[in-house]
Amino acid sequence: VAQRYKRLVDIMSNPVPAQGAQQQTSVNNYDFPIITLKPSRLEIEGDQAGTKDAYVFEQCSESNDPAALCASPPTLQSNPPPAPTRYEPELDAPDSGDEEPATATCFERSTSPATAFQRNKGAEYHKVGEEGVAKMHRFSVYETASKFYLVGADVLDRKFRILKIDRTADSKDLSVAEDEIVYTRKEMNQLLNAVDDGNKASGGLTLRCSVWGLLGFIRFTGAYYMLVITKRSQVAVIGGHYIYQIDGTELISLTALNASRLKAERLPEEARFVSTLSNLDLSRSFYFSYSYDITRSLQLNLIQARAALDQGTPRKSPDYHTGMFVWNQHLLGPASNALRNTYDWCLPVIHGFVEQTNVSVHARLISITVIARRSRCFAGARFLKRGTNDSGFVANDVETEQIVSEAMTTSFHAPGPQLFGNPTLTSYVQHRGSIPLHWTQDNSGVSPKPDIELNLVDPFFSAAALHFDNLFERYGAPIHILNLVKSRERTPRESILLNEYTNAVTYLNQSLPEGKKIVYKAWDMSRASKSRDQDVIGTLETIAKGIVSGTGFFRNGNGLHWASRTQNGVARTNCIDCLDRTNAAQFVIGKCALGHQLLALGIIPEEMIEFDTDLVTVLSHMYHAHGDMIAVQYGGSQLVNTVATYRKVNQWSSHSRDMVESFKRYYNNSFLDRQRQEAYNLFLGNYIYNQGQPMLWDLATDYYLHHADPRAWSRRTRKNYIQWYNRAYLQERHMPHELYPVGALAGRSLAFFDDYWSEYYRPNSLSTFMKLLSYKANSLRKYPLRKEIQDGTAETIASQIRPRPFQAPQGKEAPKKEVTLAQPSATATLGGVRDLPLNDELLLKVPLPERFHFPPLQQRQRAEAAEAIINGPPGSTTLLNPEKGPKDKSAVTQWTLNQFVANSLNPFVIESEADEYLRYINHPSNLPLVTSSEDSPNPKSDLQDYIRSNSPDTITQMQSTEDDIADFIEFMNVGEDPLTVTEADTSKKRYKAYRQWLKGKSLFKQQRVDA
Repeated sequence: VAQRYKRLVDIMSNPVPAQGAQQQTSVNNYDFPIITLKPSRLEIEGDQAGTKDAYVFEQCSESNDPAALCASPPTLQSNPPPAPTRYEPELDAPDSGDEEPATATCFERSTSPATAFQRNKGAEYHKVGEEGVAKMHRFSVYETASKFYLVGADVLDRKFRILKIDRTADSKDLSVAEDEIVYTRKEMNQLLNAVDDGNKASGGLTLRCSVWGLLGFIRFTGAYYMLVITKRSQVAVIGGHYIYQIDGTELISLTALNASRLKAERLPEEARFVSTLSNLDLSRSFYFSYSYDITRSLQLNLIQARAALDQGTPRKSPDYHTGMFVWNQHLLGPASNALRNTYDWCLPVIHGFVEQTNVSVHARLISITVIARRSRCFAGARFLKRGTNDSGFVANDVETEQIVSEAMTTSFHAPGPQLFGNPTLTSYVQHRGSIPLHWTQDNSGVSPKPDIELNLVDPFFSAAALHFDNLFERYGAPIHILNLVKSRERTPRESILLNEYTNAVTYLNQSLPEGKKIVYKAWDMSRASKSRDQDVIGTLETIAKGIVSGTGFFRNGNGLHWASRTQNGVARTNCIDCLDRTNAAQFVIGKCALGHQLLALGIIPEEMIEFDTDLVTVLSHMYHAHGDMIAVQYGGSQLVNTVATYRKVNQWSSHSRDMVESFKRYYNNSFLDRQRQEAYNLFLGNYIYNQGQPMLWDLATDYYLHHADPRAWSRRTRKNYIQWYNRAYLQERHMPHELYPVGALAGRSLAFFDDYWSEYYRPNSLSTFMKLLSYKANSLRKYPLRKEIQDGTAETIASQIRPRPFQAPQGKEAPKKEVTLAQPSATATLGGVRDLPLNDELLLKVPLPERFHFPPLQQRQRAEAAEAIINGPPGSTTLLNPEKGPKDKSAVTQWTLNQFVANSLNPFVIESEADEYLRYINHPSNLPLVTSSEDSPNPKSDLQDYIRSNSPDTITQMQSTEDDIADFIEFMNVGEDPLTVTEADTSKKRYKAYRQWLKGKSLFKQQRVDA
């Protein structure tokens, strides 16, 4: 068998025979057929129709000639080897890249002459909406002189649809024709060839580009434009459905090639509108999914899916046109008016942040996903959008969802199948947003912190009432408010909003029923962080426990073995900008929710997770990236104050970074925010060009673009000031119990409800581990937490929530002056032991009491810490590393605070110290009990031994010089009144400190302790 296998490997490694060659071999007189790869051109009928290169496993016919194994000439050393015709996967593929390329591949058209196209009426033909017809995942844009043809393919590249866009229609109209027939590859190829033949006179059918999706259509002053996605990358997977980030877009004009319908005077205006739109970078922090609704939370998606099962009706498509997190809503409007199946072609996108990490906790793999959705309502830059508008939408409105799931199953479904009943899914939702009052800040001056002005004082707080009613509709009750603005200031700024916000909540709470009232907590986090006796993170953790206990969290289940839980209410956090302080508070709330989620999954025995654990470190990295992205979108720079700042760790190292980010934020707010705001207004549809109205760039303010017309408000029926909320929104959310299809849905396959299998597992496709998202999302690859992981020597990943071991300074920064104790020679002498090597063997062999015995891993960590303490960072001079002298004399007499703490937390003894301790404790037992009278004690023997032990040079150096004697005589010459100091005494050495004191300096030399 081994010989057969070796022979088979040798044959497979040779060049592939020519097409049609037959081969067989004989090994040890045993004839057996060889399975080889054979290239061929395939005409595959049915679902796999098309012509393409393929390699098929075939069984060759019998032949007794071993030379027939290879129809091509043998490879000799003097002949270059022929180019391989087999597909050989790249084993050393780089880490970057996804399973599919970033740029879409086009539809492969055949160059053969087009045959008569006849539609097949058989079983291979489908219509949109029938079972088994998936949504389109890849598109090819073809164009003729008068039309665009958008050819869409499903995820398996087997079923195709086509969309026709007229380029000659009136500029005010969008003419789109949707073909609801689903074609095979062969049929689509015949259809495109027929279109090509019909347009030969005008140039035929040409490929414009290959795209991943269509964002919609937009119009400025003339014809429409089509905005398409040209590049994408995978960032997360939820329930087997991928979430992608947009990496590239293209704006395609729908004008004809031979004529322009734009008037000459509008050409500069049109070009400026296109340039304004380009100021919005769509290749950063915009996300979409083909089959998962990322505009809604996991809880809402599963409740709607289970409700459809309970009612026995197919799940309706979400109404993205009214979603507040759909950023291309304005572009979807023309498409929804022209298409019947709008969202089969157009993709809703969100603006915010998405990141996913896989962590191993107690040998169980969990997935942590953080999704931030920014609201498109009242969206804008920092100083240009503050407070709220008339409709109750606030600035910097962001919904943050934390999904924690166990990677035991991929889909939303449990075995059975129990549809949408996977019990390993949990989530927690938070909210941040500006204070819902009418206030602004004028940044036209040079002040980095402009004054805060309350523009409108409403005794009924109508805008705040609309805002909280919207929160009740989205999340339920109760609402927990964590207000982190300053309470005490020399010049009142933030405190003005604090008082007004408190009055608003107090007024609105009067009408709410008991148990549904708004829970309000105001805390001056900035003042607490500057105080030495307050623990900011500890206080936030106490507040977070009450919030998570009040709102609960979502946990999916089937109602039988695993009970379902829903989140009712939300934590609303805000500071003045809803950036730095808010992000730190949201991280602490997310950490508290993470403990509850892991406890519900049965991974940890209690909900408390210590801060100094790798799991919390991973979560802090995710929330730090989350806060940076939200800060860039709203403020123009990354976070100024991070979680580490409020934990009061690494303050010196982060101080320079905080200053740089402050400068960036000030520059963007002063010079670039207006351009960014114009791009927002244009993309979101806040500004729509109309003949006779001023241009977008001519507006002095965009106030009326975001606020309602006062004339419309006057005609509207006023809302009740007492019952300002909708009672239906206060009801608790419940998960429907139905898990099996009933009624008209009975007997349907799983693919009818959720076709995740083809998208996630990708049948018949070849990939590598380096390109799999589940492999790239590993926390140890994204966030190296230990030195052995950074070096690549870690054998296993962290399998439990464990405290991080103490790590001595790694010496990455420049060596500091205070880290030295200099010695004249490079050979250290410790306790009389010369040339003492400091290694693991020495530190682990020291005899210690039993209570000081540690496991081998902990002993090695203690040894490494001890070596770092004594040797110090690279480039410094220590007791065992005296290569360079200290730069400062005062540094010789001190230890740094890091060394002191390391010594205290990692005590150790060396061999000489252990021997000295043994001699000390054994000294009484070595004393003679009876003293002989013959040997009289000699009290001077110890002194004589000491003198004999010194060399003659040492004794010579101990002799006093004439200068020493003169100084001694001067010192002993004391006047009658020694407390009186005369002018003649000021030159003496003993009064040197006194002279310094007269100059205003201290009597004692100050030693600097560096932290």
